[in-house]
Amino acid sequence: MTLPLPDAAMLPLDPTSCASEPIRVPGAIQPHGWLLTLDATSGAVAAWSENWPELLGAVTSAALADVAAGFAGGMAELVDGEGASSLGALTLAGRALHVSAHRLGALVHLEFEASAPETGARAPIYSLARHVVPQMQLTTSIEEVCGVVTVEMKRLTGFGRCLIYRFDAQGHGEVLAELADDGYETYLGHHFPAADIPAQARALYRLNHLRLIPDANYEPVPVRFADGSSTALTLDLSQSQLRSVSPVHLEYMRNMGTLASMSVSIVVRGELWGLVSCHNRGPRELSYTTRMACEHLGQLLSLQIEAKEENEHVNEQLRLRQLTLAMVAHLADSDATLQRLVDEPGPLLRLGRASGAAVILNDQCWRVGETPGEEAVLQIGSWLANHIDEVAYTDRIAQDAPALAGHVSVAAGVMAISISRLHRHYVVWFRPEIVQTVTWAGDPRKAAAPPGTRLHPRRSFESWVEHVRGRSLPWTAAEVHAALELRHALIGIVMRRAEEMAEVAAELGRVNKELEAFSYTVSHDLRAPMRHIAGFVDLVLEMEGEGISDRARNYLSHVKEASAHAGLLVDALLDFSRMGRAALKCTWIDTTLLVDELAAEHGRDARIEWIVHRPLPRLWADPVLLQVALRNLIDNAVKYSRTREVSRIEITGIADERCAGLAIRDNGVGFQMKYVAKLFGVFQRLHRAESFEGTGIGLASVRRIVERHGGSVEAWGEPDRGARFSFVLPLPAHHESPSTPPAA
Repeated sequence: MTLPLPDAAMLPLDPTSCASEPIRVPGAIQPHGWLLTLDATSGAVAAWSENWPELLGAVTSAALADVAAGFAGGMAELVDGEGASSLGALTLAGRALHVSAHRLGALVHLEFEASAPETGARAPIYSLARHVVPQMQLTTSIEEVCGVVTVEMKRLTGFGRCLIYRFDAQGHGEVLAELADDGYETYLGHHFPAADIPAQARALYRLNHLRLIPDANYEPVPVRFADGSSTALTLDLSQSQLRSVSPVHLEYMRNMGTLASMSVSIVVRGELWGLVSCHNRGPRELSYTTRMACEHLGQLLSLQIEAKEENEHVNEQLRLRQLTLAMVAHLADSDATLQRLVDEPGPLLRLGRASGAAVILNDQCWRVGETPGEEAVLQIGSWLANHIDEVAYTDRIAQDAPALAGHVSVAAGVMAISISRLHRHYVVWFRPEIVQTVTWAGDPRKAAAPPGTRLHPRRSFESWVEHVRGRSLPWTAAEVHAALELRHALIGIVMRRAEEMAEVAAELGRVNKELEAFSYTVSHDLRAPMRHIAGFVDLVLEMEGEGISDRARNYLSHVKEASAHAGLLVDALLDFSRMGRAALKCTWIDTTLLVDELAAEHGRDARIEWIVHRPLPRLWADPVLLQVALRNLIDNAVKYSRTREVSRIEITGIADERCAGLAIRDNGVGFQMKYVAKLFGVFQRLHRAESFEGTGIGLASVRRIVERHGGSVEAWGEPDRGARFSFVLPLPAHHESPSTPPAA
């Protein structure tokens, strides 16, 4: 099989040699025309092609200047770099010629070709306006409009085969439309590699939109300078219609059985989108008017493609924006935490046309749909930390992150947006692997050849099928833009909610201060009345003891006990309020010694078995507050296990790189885990007061103390099997191991 390729389509021995070939300054033209180069300022002859004797016999600068003189008026209107303009017809030595000119820098290039007779209203340009443009406007897709242009281009040129192909993001080409005579091979749906068209060739196609080779067997006509130089290898012919092409490409054409070819550039938004390529088995020339019609048709196609892409892009953006608004509305009706996105997965998945999605927050993730496992999603979050600013996307994660290659079945493609610059907070979409079958016109793999060997084009054009694995559908520009819009909306929601939370926190801080002041005042002022009640009960019993009945004495006893208990509650409440008001004075505390002292407070009770796993870690805490917290936990363990024949109290250390703490376990009455949330509330009790004394403030004090240190407390229990209470406190940034003494 063969494939239509431009000037530089070849199999290079050295991949850089083709890219550096001087295709802009070949020093020669094709023989079906004549070149005359003039100084743009003086009009003096600067260079000419060596085939002028065919028209003028002996060639002199004066004779060539006389030829150019008739076009002086037209040359004055040329714009530098604008491309060729028609200057009209000329009869020279009995031959009718058409003259076109373009200016490039300080030089004006005149190009003379055999002239075709005028066709009036039947001229190709009128056919485009009357028949083709309306057909193009009726099409609804890029493939349809390419089909219309392919038919018209073949009709205009008479070439045996005409096709249109576009380039993908990697520069590879794909044939979208084709029309060919019998006997010509077909390339519809075939691909070719980006390396076939080097960067300099692509740049030339953006600059000069039409290139014709009437006969691949031509002998190049050298161009000489007027100053006597034999060739003009420094003369820029990039916009010349007669420019001689690469000899490698001519050999390529002969290898593929094509002797005439024409290429028309399709330029969309300033970039080379694709090419219209025409081929003929025998030589074929086209008049200037026909070529201009073909170039104009290529420009119309470019505009149609741009318009259709823009329409598709706008429609897609509108659809995606509706999904974004739906997600934002859902968050606004909730607590606005981003994990709520997975509660309504439909819009989230449709936004990225994804099979799965996840919200990552540091070491947590929430997933929906088909995604990698939790550990793999967090690994993707770690990878994103070094690869994302606002949005990141790839359709080949195995290539970009080899460590994640094992998850391509559900996550070959990944798109993610970053919500925070301080934390690993991402919204991620996943696309599964889609195995693609690509038919190339010849093996696209480039093979090296021995150094010093002459460049040759590829000789084999057999269909070569490749199965591409490890990739997903690519992410479109509209999807990436929608993800960015969603990011901005989510950041706005997060910031707005942060402001609301800051206001709430400020209000809570004010209320907490008022409550602490209130509780301190109330508890302080209640102490004296409680003592007065107990004192007056004692006075009554002392003064009227013999005259008081047993029933009255019993009542007074209950009054005294109640006032005493109320006094204990007041004292506990006062201590509790002080814990929130006093400043922390942290230091390193040896908890082994502290536990021994608190255990000693219970004397040598043989009914208590102490199990202390030494050494216990050192903690960075306020000594007074830590003693209060630990005393409450140990006293609770003793109290709620006293119904056992032997109370077993086990104390264990907890330590890692960031925090340290203690766990206290007993074999007492325990509790049901469904009530665990009530344990640390003020005056919350899970057992009858008659069975176990206490104020109900002890565990609330423990939680307040631990949280003031920036730590956390946990509880576990099982009825009749005992309970376990643990707490951990953060360690300072620079510290020795918590199980060893701090540095002096």
